[in-house]
Amino acid sequence: MPKDIATYTRTQDILKRHGFSFKKSLGQNFLIDPNILHSITKAAELSKDDAVIEIGPGIGALTEHLARTAGQIVAYEIDNRLLPILDETLQPYDNVEVIHEDILEADVLKMITEKLSSYKTIKVVANLPYYVTTPIVMKLLQARLPLDCLVIMLQKEVGERMVASPGSKAYGSLSIAVQYYTDVHVALKVPKTVFVPAPQVDSVVLRLDRKLEPPVTIRDENFFFTVVRTAFAKRRKTLLNNLISLSVPNGLPALSKADVQDTLALGAIDGSRRAETLSIAEFAQLSNLLYERFRP
Repeated sequence: MPKDIATYTRTQDILKRHGFSFKKSLGQNFLIDPNILHSITKAAELSKDDAVIEIGPGIGALTEHLARTAGQIVAYEIDNRLLPILDETLQPYDNVEVIHEDILEADVLKMITEKLSSYKTIKVVANLPYYVTTPIVMKLLQARLPLDCLVIMLQKEVGERMVASPGSKAYGSLSIAVQYYTDVHVALKVPKTVFVPAPQVDSVVLRLDRKLEPPVTIRDENFFFTVVRTAFAKRRKTLLNNLISLSVPNGLPALSKADVQDTLALGAIDGSRRAETLSIAEFAQLSNLLYERFRP
């Protein structure tokens, strides 16, 4: 078996030979601890029946661990300077394909249909660039791709927001969105010292298991998330005061304060509460009641 890429010495040797310099704008931080990579692949519970989508393979440190345990890897890399490096480092593995494309622009469903449809399960396993973590996660979840789970490394603070419970400081619209689509938990914590270059913050690895059905029944999913975002728009404001600015469908007049008060009363929700105290079930009830007000 080839020596692990993820050591300080080998990483530096690869980068030096290829004259590679880090781009801060792409959030490039490469792992140099094989034990962390082993823990990530273990958290994903991979077998040869699984296909894996990786985002941002860097120089292939995580990719090679995935290739040793999964059936097929498709890795999206946006930085063309890394392509020749990946050609070299991943040469021993014939079950890896690197696609030079921005994952946010990619037609992932088409790729899955063409390349991965024969696999029992499809999983995302990735060390995500910090600066686009949330857009990537939300694209993958909202597209309703046939994914079994996501095992992702991300900034500790963002991870805490994704797993947060009602009433906590970290709880917000991101918590609700992630928990609407998945069962999420922290798989492991990762110190900043195991990266080159070292980021300014620690990381966590989350496992997000896709729910077969949403945890609540809602009348309109887009409207539900609009209500959630509006409720959290200004965290110091009450639910009542935030919802007055709710965007209503079909160009109808904005809600009056009395409209919002009446709707909250119907749901037995105190308008003086703040958004972070409401559960997903309460937001579902509230959005359904508000949606009913705008039906023709």
